Amino acid sequence: MDEDIRPPGTTTIAPDVLLTIAYLTALSVDGVSHMSQKPGRVNRLIRRGHQNNGVYIEVEDDTVNADLYLVLNKDVNIREVSHNVQNDVARAISEMVGMAIGQVNVHIEDIDYGMENQN
Repeated sequence: MDEDIRPPGTTTIAPDVLLTIAYLTALSVDGVSHMSQKPGRVNRLIRRGHQNNGVYIEVEDDTVNADLYLVLNKDVNIREVSHNVQNDVARAISEMVGMAIGQVNVHIEDIDYGMENQN
């Protein structure tokens, strides 16, 4: 046996890595203004998982489920932006860490009207 060849070890992905991937990917989608800092649903439920910056991640049997709480820009097609976020986040997690994707749920918390909303 060649001494340079070693049996494979294990790779551990910290939950914060999944949170960061989902967070940055969602923000990169056209039409997303920012993440909602206080997702209403998560505050009312006690669930086992990891939450940060408007992203909630739960891993069950090596399958990632994500809830994303977004604020969208005004004048965007909410359905289209939501669909793009779901696809992009699922693809990013799958490609970057090789984990299966269960659900990517998008929750629109608000619309960003910018300075127009302030009087």
